[in-house]
Amino acid sequence: MRSIGLLVFEDFQIMGLAALSAFEMANRVLDHSAYQVQVLSETGGPVRNSIGFAIDTEPFGAPGHDTTITIGSLIVRPSSPAFLDHLRSAAKASRRIAGICTGAFVLAEAGLLDGRRATTHWAHARRLRELYPSVEVTEDRIFSVDGNVWTSAGMSAGIDLALAMVEDDHGVEVARAVARRLVVYLRRPGGQSQFSTLLETEPKSDRIRRTLVYARENLASELSVEDLAAAANLSTRQFSRLFREETGQSPAKVVEALRLELARSLLEEGRLSLDEIAREAGFGDRERMRRAFVRNFGQPPQAFRRATSLERFARSA
Repeated sequence: MRSIGLLVFEDFQIMGLAALSAFEMANRVLDHSAYQVQVLSETGGPVRNSIGFAIDTEPFGAPGHDTTITIGSLIVRPSSPAFLDHLRSAAKASRRIAGICTGAFVLAEAGLLDGRRATTHWAHARRLRELYPSVEVTEDRIFSVDGNVWTSAGMSAGIDLALAMVEDDHGVEVARAVARRLVVYLRRPGGQSQFSTLLETEPKSDRIRRTLVYARENLASELSVEDLAAAANLSTRQFSRLFREETGQSPAKVVEALRLELARSLLEEGRLSLDEIAREAGFGDRERMRRAFVRNFGQPPQAFRRATSLERFARSA
């Protein structure tokens, strides 16, 4: 059995608790107590969260959990010396140490992110970089792993972090089964952007929103403007005008962004070759995909694959 110690403090962000559901469901999928979770605070007893009610906690004891996780708060404040001391001790005693959302600030305050890569909620990334210049902040990631230190973006990204830990412990099939139980996407790769193309475009009408969903579900197809216009039940001219009015971009540009989003995800998973990813994402061939990557990200898909391989190596080391 692996023990999980979740460290909380007054006004901690309640969404961070959602990550624990991945460990709960892993116990059900595996049909035994693979994880035991303790919620800990400096003094124990009831601790109020960001929405106003309290949860019961146990006081800090001798560090010794397999994985120690701290979650953040909506307003970043200095931590108490006792909290930081316990976190530093836990980092030495635990196999993994993690910060969810602005929990990265707490890890950095304890000196645990010096010289390491880390991520946090996009709205706080610049401040993390300014306050702790020795931290290599990768602000556009779902989660980041550097050695035994794990950090995630905000809100639901904590679930992605916990699913990655389950996968690290028990393999991808168990993680996939846990994700199905949680009714979430199996898991978003760490390098996936915190922003999705569908959220970023924010079309105003249901007709354009439905067309974007259609495009995402059919990326392996050609998806010409005529195809998208037919899905929207509009003429090509009407569709192109309405699409640009609502999204500020051309249909071709948004479709390419959707293809790149899928391709990055498949590169992170590491199961398919570059040729297979190019076909799956609708680029047709790897050269067309390479040009799209260089044009949008300044580096070819091979660079993303190498970065993923290095991250996996760091996790296994």
